[in-house]
Amino acid sequence: MFQFVLRRLLAVLPVLLVVSLVVFLILRLAPGDPAAVIAGNSATNEDINRIREQLGLDRSILSQYFIWIGRVFQGDLGYSYYLSKPVTELIAQRIEPTLSLAAGTLVLAVAVAIPLGTIAAWRMGGWLDKILSGFSVAGFSVPVFVIGYLLIYLFAIRLDWLPVQGYKALFGPRSVGVWDWMRQLILPWMTLAMIYVALIARVTRASVSEVLTEDYIRTARAKGLTERVVLLRHALSNAAVPIVTVIGIGVALLIGGVVVTETVYAIPGLGMLTVDAVLNRDFPVIQGLVLLFSCAYVFINLMVDLSYLFLDPRIRY
Repeated sequence: MFQFVLRRLLAVLPVLLVVSLVVFLILRLAPGDPAAVIAGNSATNEDINRIREQLGLDRSILSQYFIWIGRVFQGDLGYSYYLSKPVTELIAQRIEPTLSLAAGTLVLAVAVAIPLGTIAAWRMGGWLDKILSGFSVAGFSVPVFVIGYLLIYLFAIRLDWLPVQGYKALFGPRSVGVWDWMRQLILPWMTLAMIYVALIARVTRASVSEVLTEDYIRTARAKGLTERVVLLRHALSNAAVPIVTVIGIGVALLIGGVVVTETVYAIPGLGMLTVDAVLNRDFPVIQGLVLLFSCAYVFINLMVDLSYLFLDPRIRY
């Protein structure tokens, strides 16, 4: 296993380099000049050129890239053009809301989707199966921001049960209690979880329904085992590989959903930091965030591959 992990990590390095180079080139070749944005509307050409020189934007693109990637290997992601802070510090300040949002969404989605998909497979063609099919279509069809605004209107404005927007920290000097932290995130969790419940429940239903037709399931029932034992011990455990795979894909897709959800609920996480950086053409922040998201995606895929070893003993690397 150690050799497999080492091979995967070594194979990831060129992928991350290519991603970083492509993102770097796209940012530099796209229209718009950060120096002109920083200088303002009344700036002269001399002012803009001076800022470009201070930021190092007057060098060739490849020269800028090699300087930046060399600093990355030393743990330095650069300085924000607008906030005048290290990118690593900005990411550290904003990562708690994003991790809170992503982790809560994943827990809620898995807790609801797997039992829902398993029961739908067990009662295939029944009313629950039909509701799940309709819910899946709605979950994939309705955009995240529409779900978010509907939930805000219902639970925050009409019923006044939950806060509309914002975030209260769980850790640090401004920490609030667990309940206040959860109360602020219930609506964002529900918004994002609807999509992933639809995705994971559909895959769980298909995988469990296929396993339920196997001979060993009939043998288990013939031995007199209860349906609960048949479903949990035999069906669900043997259907776990595709379910874990889709959960891993869902976690990677959370990145896109987090950006929209943080914007709708005004949560100061990495999603809003990304939006602000793109609008201000803050190159170092965008490059740092893309590199961070790429590393997270690779790590999640590696964890999913390793989980196969425990879920199915027949799999060997």
